[in-house]
Amino acid sequence: MHWRPLVLLILVSLPSAADEGMWLFDRFPHDTVTQKYGADVTPEFLDNLRLASVRIGGAAGAFVSGQGLLVTNQHIVAPCLAKLSFNEHDYLSDGFYASSDKAELRCPNLDAKVLMAIEDVTAQFPLPPKKGVTAKEMQQREATAKRIEAECAARTGESCEVVNLFSGSRFALYRYKRYTDIRLVFAPEQQLAFFGRERDAITYLRYGMDIAFARAYEDGKPAATPHFLKWNVSGVREGDLVFAAGDPRLTVRETTAAQLTFYRDTALPLQLARLAKRIAAFKTAGDPQRIQFLETYKAAAGKLIGLRDDRLVTRKTIFDGKIRRAVEADPKLGTEAGKVWDQVATAYKSWAPNERAYQILEAEPAPGSRLFRIARQLVRSQPVDEEFGFDEAMETTFLTLYLEELKSLGEHDKDVPLKAILAGRTPQAAAEAFVRSSNLRNPGQRRRLAMNHDALADSEDGMIQLAELLEPPAQRIRKKHEEILSAVEASASAQIAQYRYRLFGDAEYPDATGTPRVEFGVLKSYTDRAGVNEPYAATFSGLYYRRNNQGPYQVPQRWIDAKPFLNSVTDLDFVSTCDVGGGDAGSPTVNRAGELVGVLFDGNLESLPNTYLYTDEQARAVHVAADGIAEALEKVYKAEALVKELALPKMSDIVP
Repeated sequence: MHWRPLVLLILVSLPSAADEGMWLFDRFPHDTVTQKYGADVTPEFLDNLRLASVRIGGAAGAFVSGQGLLVTNQHIVAPCLAKLSFNEHDYLSDGFYASSDKAELRCPNLDAKVLMAIEDVTAQFPLPPKKGVTAKEMQQREATAKRIEAECAARTGESCEVVNLFSGSRFALYRYKRYTDIRLVFAPEQQLAFFGRERDAITYLRYGMDIAFARAYEDGKPAATPHFLKWNVSGVREGDLVFAAGDPRLTVRETTAAQLTFYRDTALPLQLARLAKRIAAFKTAGDPQRIQFLETYKAAAGKLIGLRDDRLVTRKTIFDGKIRRAVEADPKLGTEAGKVWDQVATAYKSWAPNERAYQILEAEPAPGSRLFRIARQLVRSQPVDEEFGFDEAMETTFLTLYLEELKSLGEHDKDVPLKAILAGRTPQAAAEAFVRSSNLRNPGQRRRLAMNHDALADSEDGMIQLAELLEPPAQRIRKKHEEILSAVEASASAQIAQYRYRLFGDAEYPDATGTPRVEFGVLKSYTDRAGVNEPYAATFSGLYYRRNNQGPYQVPQRWIDAKPFLNSVTDLDFVSTCDVGGGDAGSPTVNRAGELVGVLFDGNLESLPNTYLYTDEQARAVHVAADGIAEALEKVYKAEALVKELALPKMSDIVP
């Protein structure tokens, strides 16, 4: 096979020093970790980590006692805290602690799943075709997956899920044990969990204690969970090897250099410009909706900053070239197969002039306007948001911004029904009229329209009328997107993933799919993009450093009172080179012995481009330190029952 020497060259040229990989539990790179770190990652180690880890609230967590006690992030249980609160007790703001089982409160609509077993079911699926999957083949795949899942559920009584890996090159059946009765045990004050959130989110140094404890119940009793992680309070040091188990959401590392160039030069700059105008419209810095916009802005900005680093796109271009040459040298694939990279480049070049219209009309219409979102959901017969806050002034502001975008777009695109929308009015006057004439803030009205399409068609609600006016051009631009970009993008990603699997096999990990993975890395300081040297850990002393305890850096009163009793050099947060992504929040972080040393809750700004290509030069995962949590439970919250269940020693007895 002529392509094998080139494959070896590619493997040799990969950055072997990097701790890259969102690895499957049954395909972990044991030899790599042993050679690099001298750590023997045994099957027993991985099995205990897998069976102790949970999927909860769309993120992660882990059992930390044999009685169903689990740890996760505060922001994962925040909806539960909000629902359980009442006039006398605002658990979201003030925190929560149940000193006994009887005081634990059930979280509605929250469950936890443990991955019990993994089975390779690839043989039950047809081999992937060379030129992408047709609609008929996709339907066959889906039917096969549903059959396998149903048979598994009937046989085991557990939740079963078929996972598509390497775009159809492999399929695995994941079997989960599900806990539907989850009760709240402990959560710190929102102020502390999100300390400095508005300014510090997606960055580092961080001083947040974004953790919470809950308990899984079965048959009305605390669940027996023999697989759990023992708590380590000895602390961690720079260079320590750690492992994280989570459920990273979608990554796109089969993305080509042409796609990255499109994101860098077209899609992300347009998104950021629109977000910036919305953020500037807020008068109150701490407004929750403003914070959401700000975090979305930071996420997009972080990706753009990374993509504007020529080294990243250059690395991707070089790697694409090597993969392509290996594909073309394979007699079973050949030159024709290698043309997929040209097809992607052509499609994105053709699409780029349409991206602005696509974002405005279809992908993200009227950002911030909750009334317009409801109207579009109704017009499209989609599930309608049940609960949302409403501020008439902000609704008008956001809709004015949107109508200004439509006006600018309509001056160059005759497909936009600008005259019908504005009717001779300014964008602001039109926005005021649309908002005033809408009754969609009324839950009863939303339900009535959702159940009666005839009433929807005859509605005089201004927002419904606006959504209906924009529906034809939105459908046309969506169809154009599907014809030019979506089909090629999906097919290309699948083909490239399959090529890479053919070349590397299980020596490579598949793109993340929101299913369980295990990552490894080391605690490591770094120099950020501003040239500032950032330490591997942030201590309690930094929590109190902010002057006058003002703005987003306010420490709860109980923390002010406890300051004299805390060890100021105890780690509160630390960073590692673990290759993580969205969905990894709450991931247990363990040392070589499999003991819990941290709980992951964020990544820094420099980690965001890892969606496309991993680097450990500056990208870091951010974790709450286990010893810092133990210190707080004992000295700040006096959570004696929780400390006892975790089998924690007195922190004052720990020698630094």
